Amino acid sequence: MFKPFKADLHIHTCLSPCTELDMSPKGILTAAKKKEIDILGICDHNSSENSLAVMNAAKRMNISVLPGLEVTSQEEVHVLALFDDAEKALKLQERVYQNLPGENDEKAFGMQVIVNENEEVLGLNNKLLIGATTLPLEEIIQFIHSFDGMAIASHIDRESFSIIGQLGFIPDNLDLDALEISPAITFEEAKRRFKYNYPITCSSDAHYPEDIGKCFTSFLLEEGTVAEIKKALKNKEGRKMIR
Repeated sequence: MFKPFKADLHIHTCLSPCTELDMSPKGILTAAKKKEIDILGICDHNSSENSLAVMNAAKRMNISVLPGLEVTSQEEVHVLALFDDAEKALKLQERVYQNLPGENDEKAFGMQVIVNENEEVLGLNNKLLIGATTLPLEEIIQFIHSFDGMAIASHIDRESFSIIGQLGFIPDNLDLDALEISPAITFEEAKRRFKYNYPITCSSDAHYPEDIGKCFTSFLLEEGTVAEIKKALKNKEGRKMIR
């Protein structure tokens, strides 16, 4: 049976160096519950090391958590990679880590904190997660789909680190599942500005708890999974976007 789901598919945890420690599993889920968000996408920069912690913490809160990454391509384009299976997200992470040069400078960029579902600090990630991989954008999208994931071009309305901001256009050969806009513009404005043949979603790109749910996309689904959302993006089998 279909029902509406509110999805915020772009959330950063305390693993991303540009966030605060209160973006812990509990902090994220508490804020999502207040905003009545049903589906969260955990997409830290170039890593999925905190996804499972949020997934485990969410089991007691009736919120679907999709493990993922926000990968930075060789062209410095951000793309969301979302999965139903944490192991597949970690397989993509392994490929990303193999192609991610540099080490983090905590003084310049901030700490990259790995936690568990009980809010316990497990360690610090020393990779340059804020940096760009050496992977071309097209190859990243192919990797995402090879692991049964969903590829969404991040915040296309922004000048920095968006596919349009970096390339000036969206190449015809890219097999993206959707385009994401930020809370800075409305769906109506996005439809006027971006004449591309892709579904448009909106997510918060939250780095602070109060930003979670600031922008979301509503879907009619059977359950809160990537497989269901991919059908909704294509209006297949009764699934659909309703905003």
